[in-house]
Amino acid sequence: MKRIIALGLLFAFLPAAHADLAAGKRKAEACAACHGADGNSVIAQFPVLAGQTARYLYLQLKDFKESRRSEPTMAPTVAKLSTQDMLDLSEHFAAQKPKPIAFRPDAARVARGKKKADEVLCTMCHLGGFSGQNEIPRVAGQHPEYVIKQLKAFKARTRTNDAGSMTSVAQTITEQDIEDLAHYISSLD
Repeated sequence: MKRIIALGLLFAFLPAAHADLAAGKRKAEACAACHGADGNSVIAQFPVLAGQTARYLYLQLKDFKESRRSEPTMAPTVAKLSTQDMLDLSEHFAAQKPKPIAFRPDAARVARGKKKADEVLCTMCHLGGFSGQNEIPRVAGQHPEYVIKQLKAFKARTRTNDAGSMTSVAQTITEQDIEDLAHYISSLD
């Protein structure tokens, strides 16, 4: 019982990590060139950050910083971020509203992509509508080029910061499946 009380007191005096949305907005100015001022990237090679969960964004920034995820354009930016910076940025982008991307999906590919997504149970993790949850990203409405790049990276095992889930699924899909999934996912709101 004494240990429980001692642990409770210890945790009561630890500073709580919390994000500052105003600071996040200021810090996000450096991200705007690639990800857009409000996290809605118009450049197809860069992901839409708006509407992602703060937890997912924080973990990705942390993985970039600790070299568990690699992207040459991110390396110099994350190198100088503190934990507080990452929390602030994550909360800022999570609070933004995703906007539709400029993409015309092919109906046949969308149908095949939906069928493949159902087959490999994508919604078990990404949820219905591919809205994401906790550490699982929102992929609905993401740029198809970005989706393709990430699925290929998981398949090639050059991106492995997923605890094996996406890497495992990616081994079961073909190049055509990747293209079809990208059309389907990118067509979602």
